[in-house]
Amino acid sequence: MAATGTTTVILLLLTIITTTSAAAISTGFIKPNFTASNFQYIDTSGDFLRSPNHTYTAAIFNPQSSSSSSFYLVIYHTNSHIVVWTGNRNTPISSSGEFHLSLTGITVNDDSGRLVWSTPILNSTVDSLHLLDSGNLVILDRFNYMLWQSFDYPTDTVVSQQRFRVGQSLISSTSLSDLSAGDYSFTVTSGDGILQWRNITYYKLLMDPQIFKNSNRPVSYVTVNGSGFYFLGVGDPGPEVVIQVLIDNPPGNVNSSYRILKITNEGYLAVMRYKNRKWVKDFSTPAEACRNPYRCGKLGLCSDTGCSCPLGFRIDSKTNLGCTFSDPMLLWPSPESCSRQGNSLENYTYVQLGDGINYFELEYLNPVKTGLSLSNCEDLCSGNCNCLGYFYGNQSGSCYLIENNLGSIISSSNNDRDVKLGFIKAVVPSPLSPPQGGNLNSNFPLFGLLIIPISGVLLIMICAIFMNKRSQNAHQMRMISKKLVDNSFSDELEMFTIAGLPVRFTYKDIVLATANFNTRIGSGGFGTVYKGVLRDKSVVAVKKITALGSQGKKEFGTEIAIIGNVHHVNLVKLRGFCSFGREKFLVYEYMSRGSLDRTIFGSGMPLEWQERFEIAVGVARGLAYLHNGCEHKIIHCDVKPENILLNESMQVKISDFGLSKLLSPEQSGLFTNMRGTRGYLAPEWLTNAAISDKTDVYSYGMVLLELIHGEKNYVQARTHVPGSPNPCSGTEERSSGSSDLQARTNTHAYYFPLHALEMHEAGRYLDLVDHKLTGRVTIEEAEKLVKVALCCLHEDPLLRPTMANVVAMLEGTLSVVEPQLELLNFLRFYGRRVTEPSNAETVVESELESGFMVPNIDSCSTSVSLNSFSYMSSQQISGPR
Repeated sequence: MAATGTTTVILLLLTIITTTSAAAISTGFIKPNFTASNFQYIDTSGDFLRSPNHTYTAAIFNPQSSSSSSFYLVIYHTNSHIVVWTGNRNTPISSSGEFHLSLTGITVNDDSGRLVWSTPILNSTVDSLHLLDSGNLVILDRFNYMLWQSFDYPTDTVVSQQRFRVGQSLISSTSLSDLSAGDYSFTVTSGDGILQWRNITYYKLLMDPQIFKNSNRPVSYVTVNGSGFYFLGVGDPGPEVVIQVLIDNPPGNVNSSYRILKITNEGYLAVMRYKNRKWVKDFSTPAEACRNPYRCGKLGLCSDTGCSCPLGFRIDSKTNLGCTFSDPMLLWPSPESCSRQGNSLENYTYVQLGDGINYFELEYLNPVKTGLSLSNCEDLCSGNCNCLGYFYGNQSGSCYLIENNLGSIISSSNNDRDVKLGFIKAVVPSPLSPPQGGNLNSNFPLFGLLIIPISGVLLIMICAIFMNKRSQNAHQMRMISKKLVDNSFSDELEMFTIAGLPVRFTYKDIVLATANFNTRIGSGGFGTVYKGVLRDKSVVAVKKITALGSQGKKEFGTEIAIIGNVHHVNLVKLRGFCSFGREKFLVYEYMSRGSLDRTIFGSGMPLEWQERFEIAVGVARGLAYLHNGCEHKIIHCDVKPENILLNESMQVKISDFGLSKLLSPEQSGLFTNMRGTRGYLAPEWLTNAAISDKTDVYSYGMVLLELIHGEKNYVQARTHVPGSPNPCSGTEERSSGSSDLQARTNTHAYYFPLHALEMHEAGRYLDLVDHKLTGRVTIEEAEKLVKVALCCLHEDPLLRPTMANVVAMLEGTLSVVEPQLELLNFLRFYGRRVTEPSNAETVVESELESGFMVPNIDSCSTSVSLNSFSYMSSQQISGPR
């Protein structure tokens, strides 16, 4: 009895302790040094934060209830429990894994304390974390400035009031109970929305009859609300609907129903409305069931009547989804069998699909070659380890290879004149495989039992010798082929032994990532830049280098080794590289907003002063790191807005650092021995003075001036009448209501650094600020940036501040230095020579011939680049603000 009483008391105490320590759900916001786990909040099912009106809840959540131990940091719609955002979607934790808010951001750790997910490095100290009524999870600093928000990192859902921007992607969950990234995605482009399965396009939204295009203005972002689903562009005076999805609103519910946009785990893009405690689908695309690329599984035949298998195939009994070969002797090609080609007795054969069969990818896939025979097309597939089948156009001789993944096939009427025949690759096992289930006859002669093993051993030895010889010959042929591809074969082997190289991608990886170089986002003297998606679903920019000089291959390897080890929040990260014969590729992280010149010189909404200030600080920090924080000092040599990139969060990153050495002698007709861009070149480029990190400081000063006034530092003289079409822009100039600056640029050339010097002498700093920001900038704020810029432009490099000192002056830890006027008099010489109407054209021509570089003398381009090896050029199409 005593023991029983003791046990009861202990249980009672444990109950009291558990009850009193149960964590309460916070409302609206939480402060740093906050920790939550599902175990800690078990009484609230993992909920730890709700929005002020309780529409949304943040939780450590398990969508599979008690059937799994996978927990995620999520935001869900409180009433319906539908998840709208997930943090650690690909790295779930256990019930004791922890969410932690600290002064540096959010981290999610597993039960062993290992970090599995976190917010990126923030620019300031965290003051609070808020869950807004919109469903946006926001980190603020003590000035209520937003450091991070979940809206910038959507998963599979867009909610009302959220802006889903160009270049962003929604990626489906694997299933309703597994929130990890699935196979389907939806991406917004500047002119459409694209649905993809395993990075293969299967539908474009403008194909849907319920969707129509209102204008050709570039799309900026997508939004969904109670009235519908819209693609919006930047218009005047406000956003303009570019693409509209027609949705029927029930009577009495127009503009009042709560809606979300979601990519489902089955590959459909749906607009759903929450009404009467249930979700109603208002719109779903693609409407045609057979547009779904995996509706009937691997090689399943989709038709209006349902799913079946084509002739020569049967239902796959292992998965009960999709089809496999009817002939049990045929096998699917595998990476293992592919790697053994030339060293095994396996052979490929092809099973033809019946007439009237199409494949979803053919609508978006370009043929690898045209004008081929059927056998030539088959040879291309056999020689490609990733090829699983091919389609052949019997009229055009077009050859389409189906690589890496096989989806469903479609029953088609085949109205296309170029009828396409489909063939699926199969592996025929070796004929030397022994028969199954054979028994020796008991009356078999005894000497047979002896001679068979002996003859078998002899046969195996002969085969081994033959196969070894064949393997050696094949290896020699591969070596010869590689040497034929690239005469500098030994140089490439030497390059790949350099320590510290980042990830090396195969050419196949590059082709797959870029969808065979499908989306071009920039170009320059060294080649072209393409948008790509790696196997881990991360978006990248792939730069194809096509203009390396005679020493380019060696320098390529050395530069990659250096740049691959440079890591800073304000420098574009090099993800990897590829060297394939004569072709070289660099793989960078993708910056969705593109280059700074598009933002400050474009026609979209102007950057606010605080945004410009943060860009100035970010660029300065990046350059200071290159100059002082690396093992090898790196001088950029081409600091300009085109090489300053922005992501969705307006975080600034510098590109093309350390690559200016790659200029080749073959480009001497386009470039001098200088490296850089007209308008940003320091005076020492024109003399025999040593080039140092102070040349970057000068270029930075020029960029800072352009940030301040929002226009190019130099505008060439124009001779057309105001109000007439502008030959450069194709638009009409405003004849009235323009600023003094605009009026001046209509009549003669204009050099802003000279104007900045004159206004500094007069103390009229606000006259230098972008006129679009009138009334929103104080004179102290303008004065600080103008003085820093002018100090950077000192003619004597030794008297310019270091980039570390520039950062300190901007951040306020060092007093701003007063510019020395005697070191800026050369700006008067520059400015007056190029702005005199009578001399401007003569000066341009003569100084070009002599090598004297006047700023930005090309009348119709915004920049004349000497180092065109830029990540994204000014032609980069990026989402406006």
